[in-house]
Amino acid sequence: MRCKKRMCKPLRAGDLVAVVAPARKISEAEVACAVKVLEDAGLRVAFAPHLYGSFHQFSGTDAERLADFQWAVDKEEVKAVWCARGGYGGMRIVDSVDFSRLRRHPKWICGYSDTTAFHVHLQRLGLESLHCTMPVNVTEETARSQSVRTMLTALTEGRLDYTFLSHPMNRPGEAEGVLCGGNLSLLYAMQASPSDLQTEGKILFIEDLDEYLYHIDRMMLSLKRSGKLSRLAGLVVGNLSDMHDNTVPFGQTAEEIVWNHVAEYHYPVCFGFPAGHADPAENHALIFGRAARLSVGTEVRLTQ
Repeated sequence: MRCKKRMCKPLRAGDLVAVVAPARKISEAEVACAVKVLEDAGLRVAFAPHLYGSFHQFSGTDAERLADFQWAVDKEEVKAVWCARGGYGGMRIVDSVDFSRLRRHPKWICGYSDTTAFHVHLQRLGLESLHCTMPVNVTEETARSQSVRTMLTALTEGRLDYTFLSHPMNRPGEAEGVLCGGNLSLLYAMQASPSDLQTEGKILFIEDLDEYLYHIDRMMLSLKRSGKLSRLAGLVVGNLSDMHDNTVPFGQTAEEIVWNHVAEYHYPVCFGFPAGHADPAENHALIFGRAARLSVGTEVRLTQ
């Protein structure tokens, strides 16, 4: 268990949330609904200087995106940093971020997908972060969705409690451990780096989007060969969405591929957890770096 001084504090009315774009570029219109959600919750919003910038597919150059992220991390008044969207870019700047102030004064780093680059790095530092929806996903249709509600619950109450029907492929059991993980492609890409995820004794969460099935197999095999799957306390599999196959089929679904790589172990496994890319209204928030309890039976319960 991590000491309390490294826990992110719940947000209070009037606290400031900084919106940054450390990856793909985004427009003001794509952020508008998310801003209203925060303001309706009694929070204030600040925008990074290059939030609406453009440099090819990115919101700015590496230097500009780094400066924005560092500004949000260092600004004492900012209590949460919300990544505007995913895509690609966080991994290009994570090694240059100075996290020393964040280690002394933890604050929420929020997002999913490409934000995994920051999630796993923060987990190596013993810090919490929030895997949750992002401004690009908040629209008039999703503003009152479970994605937004669970994000705000995590931010303002610092606790989560989920119960879902069990998936047919689940392996029953009980587990306790720190919750870690994120996007499978990023977990795979950041191996053997200073951000490499440590999984022993932890509950691992994975999800992914738009991958070939053989890529899923290769990534799971890589995690297995590196020892990241053998000593888990539990495994939670989120959305594995919009997968592709080759002309000659791989022969297994994404879920079957995952199962085959963990079948020999004995910890509980939960498939179909509603978090990740599939449904922007059902991307349930998860607190990475915080202890969790997982119960897998006729129902699945995850509490933090």
